[in-house]
Amino acid sequence: MLKGNHPSVYLIAIGAFSLGMASYVTAGLIPMIETSFLVSVAVAAQLVTAFTLAYGLGSPIAVALLPAHRQRFGLLLALGVFVVANAASAMSVDFAVLMAWRGLTGLSAGVYLAMGIPAAAALSGPKERGKAIALVMGGMASGTVLGVPISLLLAERLGWEAALWLVAFLGFVAFIGLLFKIPALPAGQISSLAQKLSILADRNVMSILAVSLLAAIASLGMYTFIAPFLADPVHGEVQSVTPYLWVWGIGGVFGSFLVGPIVDRHKGPVIILMIMLVLAAALFLLPIFAQVNPWFAVLPIAIWGAAGWALQVPQNNELLRAREAQGDGNLAAALNECALYLGSAAGASAGGILLLIQTPSWTLTTSAAAVAALGALFQVTNCRR
Repeated sequence: MLKGNHPSVYLIAIGAFSLGMASYVTAGLIPMIETSFLVSVAVAAQLVTAFTLAYGLGSPIAVALLPAHRQRFGLLLALGVFVVANAASAMSVDFAVLMAWRGLTGLSAGVYLAMGIPAAAALSGPKERGKAIALVMGGMASGTVLGVPISLLLAERLGWEAALWLVAFLGFVAFIGLLFKIPALPAGQISSLAQKLSILADRNVMSILAVSLLAAIASLGMYTFIAPFLADPVHGEVQSVTPYLWVWGIGGVFGSFLVGPIVDRHKGPVIILMIMLVLAAALFLLPIFAQVNPWFAVLPIAIWGAAGWALQVPQNNELLRAREAQGDGNLAAALNECALYLGSAAGASAGGILLLIQTPSWTLTTSAAAVAALGALFQVTNCRR
């Protein structure tokens, strides 16, 4: 086992950076794509749906089908397909073809992250595993916060295709580096698909995933409604939420990176419990701070972003520990991504219902805080176990 942060971990993080860009840049490109392909906004928005569904639901199936004894091959294959799919997306002249490529991009992105997290952990050794996972998750957060605005600026000057070419280029850099640098990875146990699906009967894994699901409902679900929440006259009638989104994202970057050393030194379940409590508190305090002055809302929003992103470092670490004997940590990581996307969709749906029945906007944050508190309560059970 290699000690310390292996150079390949940084290359995996670069790939995760491009993944973070790909995950969120399409939403910003919709107006340009709408004009380029002469489709409606509603139709163009389905590109995001195709990516999300393939990422969240398709990647666990794809990971389960990959040979467990060829982890290095699976990681490189996923990243290679990701690069090709983004390049092909940029060259698409037919909308249906573009949608198919975005679906393949989402699938390969989900597989890459699921393979990359356990690969980084294996390359860094048990004492540095938290830092390694933090580098990968921090890379993804940085791609979302820094990479997306840069790619959108490029798209405004050179066209929507330029943003996807940038994603493909960064992914290609990571691919070439990993092709020559990454050593052989520990081989998982060769097992049938039915044996792999037995992970769904692992109560420990399911309890960890339940916390991820509740955290996503609270954090990512509320993120969907940050604009209408701040636009409410009660909360300052904010015209532009862009600065607040930046604060949320920057908090996420810092949270992802800073939690790594903590994970390596303290018990994971306790860290997860503390993060869930912080997330619940930040969401609960958000309307109180916003009512005093909208700029005061920056503090709970930054803490909310930091807690939401930081949580996935100890969560993935605990999933790897839970499946260490079975050697299918990549499948556990893929299921965790699935839980996050399902939670995000559930949170968005629940928030939409609250707005539809015209409840006060503060009920969005208090409901999200209550879900986070429920996740913390559930985590108490995990700590006892």
